[in-house]
Amino acid sequence: MGEALRSVPANSPSGTGERPPAIDLAAVNAALEGARAEDIVEWGLRTFGDSLVMSSSFGAESALMLHLVSRVAPGLPVIFVDTGYLFPETYQFAEELTRRFSLRLEVYAPSLTAARLEALHGRLWAGTEDDLEAYGRITKVEPMDRALRELGARAWLAGLRRSQTEFRSGLQHVTLQGGIYKLHPILAWSREDVQRAMVEHDLPYHPLYHFGYRSIGDVHSTAPTQLGQDERDGRALGMKRECGIHLPRSPEENASLRSSGL
Repeated sequence: MGEALRSVPANSPSGTGERPPAIDLAAVNAALEGARAEDIVEWGLRTFGDSLVMSSSFGAESALMLHLVSRVAPGLPVIFVDTGYLFPETYQFAEELTRRFSLRLEVYAPSLTAARLEALHGRLWAGTEDDLEAYGRITKVEPMDRALRELGARAWLAGLRRSQTEFRSGLQHVTLQGGIYKLHPILAWSREDVQRAMVEHDLPYHPLYHFGYRSIGDVHSTAPTQLGQDERDGRALGMKRECGIHLPRSPEENASLRSSGL
């Protein structure tokens, strides 16, 4: 680990029941810019201890983050939000990677089953922007919030990259969302960086990746992309191109996002 990163104060690992003191995000992000992904995960583990978790959608290249984190922080809780509408291949891929990396998988589902959701609210994913937002809130945001709460999470590792969406292009390695610190170890990685690491570590892609599916979510909102298209063009997620899990929640966070011009 580099000296600049070592100089960033890390709170005592949680487990004592006490909330760690507020982190100086400006100082932390200045030190983490340019750090190795492994060092960012290690810093998160030193800082948050057993209140650190990660999330995985078990999407196209999810094996990369799972491989990275399982080496640095084995046994870390891995939150998998099962919307009830995932591809059969996604469930199978999740089982394969759970065995391969000995994951501590924590599966969370919406409080409404798929059948009840459609009976009460219709096919929200095929409706207006408001319908799409409601769908994301019911099937993804609420289960994720419940997972973070029940697992006592104070920090959350996510595999977002700046090159994926306009919103993500403005992120930093450590952010604060809804009172939870979020760490993005591969934020600065390019598509070429990802592909190189996948080959180097002999990591499997999602089974549908080889059929043109490069950004994989629910069956009804995911389609293969053509050569020259952006990977997110295969996802029907509304104007924001986000499911809601990674978007800011509080009025202050939303105001900050608007002021950034994103």
